[in-house]
Amino acid sequence: VQLQASGGGLVQAGGSLRLSCTASGRTFSSYAMGWFRQAPGKERTFVTAISRSGGSTYVADSVKGRFSISRDNAKNTVYLQMNSLKPEDTAVYSCAARRSYGDSYYTTGYDYWGQGTQVTVSS
Repeated sequence: VQLQASGGGLVQAGGSLRLSCTASGRTFSSYAMGWFRQAPGKERTFVTAISRSGGSTYVADSVKGRFSISRDNAKNTVYLQMNSLKPEDTAVYSCAARRSYGDSYYTTGYDYWGQGTQVTVSS
């Protein structure tokens, strides 16, 4: 599966952005999806994940209450809604897919990665 992330940009602190990640192919609903981010000079970290059906989600503590994940399997797209953005949220955000045979979310073990989209939050 190929993943294409979009929606990044420059936003002021307190603002919102919605990232999209569109997958190629006809089996999008077979994959659990996740979002990760990598800030300059730091390792990539997990942000949030969603199960195949969208029925289960998990959000990292660092963004809980501000970020949410959703998906539209008919559109082969997963979304990351980011609210109340902070300068420390500045990073390249990447989506990832993991083949799933149940309806779980995952924080690791992803098989496919998108190219990433830059999010910059100014103070």
